[in-house]
Amino acid sequence: MARIVLSILGVLLALYVVFGLVIPAIFGVLKFVLIIAVIGFVAVAAVTVVGRLSK
Repeated sequence: MARIVLSILGVLLALYVVFGLVIPAIFGVLKFVLIIAVIGFVAVAAVTVVGRLSK
C-alpha cells in the first residue's frame, strides 16, 4: 500500500515540476529570445535605411 501511495506522490511531484517549473522557464527563455530578435531586427533595419539614404 505504501508503494502505491509513494508512486502517486512521485507522479504528482513530477507533474508539478513539469507544469510549474519547466514549462514557464521555457516560455520565459523564448520570450527573452524573441525580444532580442526584435531589437536586432530594428537595429539592422535602421542601419540599412540610414545607409541607403546617405548615398
